Amino acid sequence: MTDFFTAIVDTIGRDGFAFVRAPEMHAALEAAGLRDWGSFAASWDDLGIDAYMADGGRYRRRRFAAFRASSAGTVRKPHQPHYQSRDYNQLNGGIERWFEPITEVIARHPALTAVLQASQSVFDRMTPAAVRPAAWHVELHQFRIEARPGEAGRPTPEGMHRDGVDWVLVLMVRRDNIASGETTIYDLVKRPLGSFTLTAPLDSALVDDSRVYHGVTAVTALDPRCPAYRDVLVVTFRRE
Repeated sequence: MTDFFTAIVDTIGRDGFAFVRAPEMHAALEAAGLRDWGSFAASWDDLGIDAYMADGGRYRRRRFAAFRASSAGTVRKPHQPHYQSRDYNQLNGGIERWFEPITEVIARHPALTAVLQASQSVFDRMTPAAVRPAAWHVELHQFRIEARPGEAGRPTPEGMHRDGVDWVLVLMVRRDNIASGETTIYDLVKRPLGSFTLTAPLDSALVDDSRVYHGVTAVTALDPRCPAYRDVLVVTFRRE
């Protein structure tokens, strides 16, 4: 185990989450085969509107895919809906949500392969052998949150929440012309444990979903005359 993974595992074990700055994450992903970040990040320019927002908002764009991750590698599953119970998502939960699929080019992209490999390395180590699954159910979400003149974008419109999975990775892809977007982590009685803002590409948060809640403040445009958005990749691991 590298010093990087050791430090992350120790931090999550102690705090229930870890904030990893871009240089450290870049080194870990580069060792896992990260290449051609530019084309990977550019794919966020081709996301469809999330039409399931119960608040009526049209500020979120996304694509979605599911994978099976095991010691033998990662295999994409047939396209399927994303589902959360209302216990975990009181705003948009309780229904099957069919989002546009992540493209095959991005699903096979070396940047994404590196992210999945590094994530699995951490989450396997964080899961005791007695309950570690032979395969993980992995869900990937490409999110773009847009801020418009007079209208903030809400990265977590459901508020402080858990996702109903085992582990969560949130990886910053790009911020353009936006302010705020602060992440706060809370314990299970909803006391704040820490806060940080993902700003640089590859800044990341890794979360033990069984131990903490998380939420992100709304984003606003610095210059209302120009496009303003926050792009992130969210990866969740759940025992099958």
